[in-house]
Amino acid sequence: MPRETLHRIAVLAAHNVLLRRRDPAHLVSYLVMPMVLMLVFKSMLGEPAQVVTGLLVMFSVLSMADVATAGLAERTWHTWDRLRATRARVPEIMIGKALPVFAVLALQQVVLLAYGMMVVGLRPAGTVWPLALAVAAWCFALLGVGTALAGVVRSQGELSTLCNIAALSVSALGGALVPYAMMPAWAQAIAPVSPGYWATTMLQAAVRGDVAGTVRPAAVLVGLGLAAGAFAWWRFGKGWGRGSLL
Repeated sequence: MPRETLHRIAVLAAHNVLLRRRDPAHLVSYLVMPMVLMLVFKSMLGEPAQVVTGLLVMFSVLSMADVATAGLAERTWHTWDRLRATRARVPEIMIGKALPVFAVLALQQVVLLAYGMMVVGLRPAGTVWPLALAVAAWCFALLGVGTALAGVVRSQGELSTLCNIAALSVSALGGALVPYAMMPAWAQAIAPVSPGYWATTMLQAAVRGDVAGTVRPAAVLVGLGLAAGAFAWWRFGKGWGRGSLL
């Protein structure tokens, strides 16, 4: 990769790190709320793996709003056209915005998993790398979908509505709130449509140390992230942010 490209990505990433540091409210709330709920759900379900992975999936989907906000802010601030007027190309802008948000998503999930181990009683079996793979794949999928949302929504209100609905739908249909076996037959039949199903299945397999059970859902989520990222690239490349774009 050319040095100029790396420099532009680094500058954009550093700027977005600064923006994240100035507004950490979402990260804090999406850490504290699942921590409290983990203690409540543990007494109800009694299965640490289900409780920790389920709430992790639900609140990481809510965090997808932060991913989309990184791009949507350029519209509300009327700065997207200025970025496009610089030498930075669309892929460089996207990567520069994506790297800090990916780090925030990964931090959220690592902290919640560590909390689950120390407080809730989660006990991963086997090596750590399947769990690391699961976190990376889920973060990548959220990053791709969140970036794609930034090219579709037109306001922060639309984004919040979509993410709230998605968080509940993805979690409920994915078996994040209750075990998959306890879901009604119709919900089990459509569960594989939900990314939450693959994320929950993957994370629970990683906790068990099941490598094969981790890799397949991870591949599905990476494919989802690539498809969503390709759509976002196309959307941004068409001049997203201009009033004429539908």
